[in-house]
Amino acid sequence: MTNTIRLGLVGYGNIGKSAEAAIEAFPDMEGVAVFTRRNPETLNSKLPAVSIDQILEYKDQIDVLILCGGSATDLPEQGPSLAKHFSTIDSYDNHGEIPSYFSAIDASAKENGNTSVISVGWDPGLFSMNRVLFDSVLPSGKTYTFWGKGLSQGHSDAIRRVAGVKKGVQYTVPIEEALDEVRSGSQPSLSAKEQHERVCYIVAEENADKEKIEQTIKTMPNYFEPYQTTVHFIDEETFENEHQKMPHGGFVIRTGESALENQQRMEFQLKLESNPDFTSSILVTYARAVMKLKEEGKTGAFSVLDIPLSYLSDKTPEQLRKDFL
Repeated sequence: MTNTIRLGLVGYGNIGKSAEAAIEAFPDMEGVAVFTRRNPETLNSKLPAVSIDQILEYKDQIDVLILCGGSATDLPEQGPSLAKHFSTIDSYDNHGEIPSYFSAIDASAKENGNTSVISVGWDPGLFSMNRVLFDSVLPSGKTYTFWGKGLSQGHSDAIRRVAGVKKGVQYTVPIEEALDEVRSGSQPSLSAKEQHERVCYIVAEENADKEKIEQTIKTMPNYFEPYQTTVHFIDEETFENEHQKMPHGGFVIRTGESALENQQRMEFQLKLESNPDFTSSILVTYARAVMKLKEEGKTGAFSVLDIPLSYLSDKTPEQLRKDFL
């Protein structure tokens, strides 16, 4: 594998900014440019900011493009389009649409001899790997995924749109009783409502009707109405001091029986102070896998489930066997 992997970033939101910082922690990585739909002169980036309209001028300068856009509208368009010209990595996380997204990327990348890894992150990503591992090792059992405590960007945006809300965030929190029940091995059937609660922190506008704000949030269809929701009203100073980061995490748990009817439990946990910082580190790591696949002549789309763990490391197979096996 080449000594230095040259990376380009597409987009400069939370993931793009974190990816730019993450590259500095990887001695075998080098950032080339950030490509943006905005006016490049408005970006306060360390890497050169370039209009996305000029991205094809960089084909010979970039080994892997990391696509930092969102899954709702950015990646479905950018992913297949850019896979025609570059090898790519993205964090597409619309679970239900992953099979069709994979097919679109696979066709585009194969047609043009490129290599793309999709849905890289922690869920999908590391959680996916553990779900497969747990299911394979303990075939007689049941797997559960819990998310949080973590800040939900979509739900936070929804509460900020409620009349009278000046600032607001929402956290998804696993219900401890549900976690305990799952860990007991009883294999309960749990709805999303029974697994998670939603906790909101609100800075209200002056003279706003707080009772009305709370009721509007708790009865909001699709977002909060089905869940156990708690609304806390706080002052602006507390909000600025305590709710500016984007923590997240969660658990993958599988319980079941192995041979001779022995009860077993497997569990993987993440506790993240910054969701985008952690996700971006995973994205950058997978550039090594892309390069190794390319050197083997493999083209098309891949997921984290298709790639050996050793492809993520900058260490030789001999070092890995000696230090980690």
